[in-house]
Amino acid sequence: MPSVRRMILGHVMAGVCGKMNRRKHLQGDIMETPLKRCLSTFDITLLGVGHMIGAGIYVLTGTVAHDTAGPGVVLSFLIAGFASLLAALCYAEFGARVPKAGSAYVYTYVTIGEFWAFVIGWNIILEHMIGAASVARAWSGYVDSLSGGAISNLTNRIMSGHTMGEPLGHVPDPLAALLCISYAFLLGLGVKTSAKVNSFLTLVNLGVMGLVVGLGIYYADLSNWSSEDNGFLPFGFRGVLAGAATCFYAFVGFDSIATSSEEARDPTRSIPIATALSMGIVTIGYVLVSASLTLTVPYWRINPTAALPEAFASKGIYWAKYVISVGALCGMTTTLFGSLFSLPRTLYAMATDGLLFGFLGRINARTQVPIVNLTISGLLSALLALLFDLQHLVEFMSIGTFLAYTIVSASIIVLRYRPEKVLSPMSTASTSSNLTSPPTEGADSSSDGHSLASAESQHLINYREDTGKLKLRYAWLATFVGKYNPGVVVVASISIYSIGCIALCAELILLVQSSSSPAWWNYIVIIILFLILCGSLFIIHAHKQNPRTGSFRVPMVPLVPALSILFNIGLMFHLSLLTWLRFLIWMLVGMFIYFFYGIHYSKEAAGPNTYSILMASSEAGRGAKWGSTLRVSQKGDKKPILESDDLSH
Repeated sequence: MPSVRRMILGHVMAGVCGKMNRRKHLQGDIMETPLKRCLSTFDITLLGVGHMIGAGIYVLTGTVAHDTAGPGVVLSFLIAGFASLLAALCYAEFGARVPKAGSAYVYTYVTIGEFWAFVIGWNIILEHMIGAASVARAWSGYVDSLSGGAISNLTNRIMSGHTMGEPLGHVPDPLAALLCISYAFLLGLGVKTSAKVNSFLTLVNLGVMGLVVGLGIYYADLSNWSSEDNGFLPFGFRGVLAGAATCFYAFVGFDSIATSSEEARDPTRSIPIATALSMGIVTIGYVLVSASLTLTVPYWRINPTAALPEAFASKGIYWAKYVISVGALCGMTTTLFGSLFSLPRTLYAMATDGLLFGFLGRINARTQVPIVNLTISGLLSALLALLFDLQHLVEFMSIGTFLAYTIVSASIIVLRYRPEKVLSPMSTASTSSNLTSPPTEGADSSSDGHSLASAESQHLINYREDTGKLKLRYAWLATFVGKYNPGVVVVASISIYSIGCIALCAELILLVQSSSSPAWWNYIVIIILFLILCGSLFIIHAHKQNPRTGSFRVPMVPLVPALSILFNIGLMFHLSLLTWLRFLIWMLVGMFIYFFYGIHYSKEAAGPNTYSILMASSEAGRGAKWGSTLRVSQKGDKKPILESDDLSH
């Protein structure tokens, strides 16, 4: 009896794991969408710039300079910008290749599997919801500063001296909540109308930034960077790294570019160009503005709430205070736009896949906007803005962002070395007119009414025989890794690399925080971990990649995505323990939704009108060889089909 129970439990666990690992099946015309494709490259670039330049440049710059890094905030923005650029390149490749709403969620679903896709999507929801709330809080704080504290004084009088305890803010912020609701209403008018408003406000913001840089150069005092008491790094390089972990918040908006790919006219061209342009503009802008601020006034005299206006007001340029404040409000409004633009579309993407509740997948017929999602997004963001302060919101958002960027970077490597499938009709197998589709079929995947067999009676699946195999000059490695199916070794190597990054960052953090000098064995551990990282990347490099398709591709794979993974994991270690605990609670709520709803209602579950691909067990897969030709049954044929690439699961 115990053996029977173990066997039943094993079958149940195998079924659950198969469902968690199934991958999204893209089919039909990938450009077809119920959303409106109306955004140009210019619109998308300004969407990304507007999302990134807001509270980060007008609030975060002063806070990090005053409390964390001093003038070293310039280096903090450079490090955060470089780490963001590495992740942005990975997003750009996916955005051009998979032009669907949902950003990292869709990319992970296509390459890794359903469970990790849900984890990423759930974190993106957190990122944009808290992003909108934090910007609304910053916007309210700026207006309160300009009014001489009139708004906060009124709120304090209404509260009659009562305050909210941790982790909530000191007092509620009704102005921030009202702003979230108002802007959600504006977005409901249609994507093109709201994009025009966003573009105008972003251009005003960029003009104000140019004014700040010009005034900063004119009033610069180099002694603020070179004084003997403080210097350029008053908090040391450790402060610069801690500042970079916080400054990363300023760059999170670039994923709104990828999110807009389903509404872009030409996503293959627009997404990579918009990503490169927006990242370049924003990084240069942050570095120049933070340099201007810390050169104009000493870092300890910076006002964290309204750093730039107060800095120039202290120099007697009172008119600049009001001009900068206008730019700040425009910038924070566009950042709020970016968050409230992306959040409903992520909910829409997950709902249409069946992982979230079905009513979240509805699109308004007139505006072609997910109105229900937008309403929910506005109300939830308003509630967070009402109750939580800016610092708690920013820290909580960063952790989900780091995790999303890490998995997207790993997904690029997995996809690049996974063999692609080529479908061709049996009747015309001799011709070269094949249809290439991404390798998205998982253990329990399906199509939702459209079979890859299209109108033909039968098709053949052929595999590219070179992709994922060892390059000729590394044939000597076949003794160690040649017995595995193509793509399996790469997945194992990137997993080992990620674990090695976690161990290396943990070891370095312990050494930096230790009061005693490192022991000799600490250096041995670091060297071993470094060799493991290099060895993993070498094994990946020794395999052949998929051939070029004409769309944008991340350069220097696997190095660029691997550096992105290392940077993101390193920055995660600089977040507080309380932030990790809050994140754990959020993830527990998400796991409850996935295992009690999403895993059962997923559109990738096998149905009577879909073809399914069964995971090959070791017994069933004995005869499966790469490069072989396998038959796909017609729509409605319930015969199991064996695909040898499922051995990698």
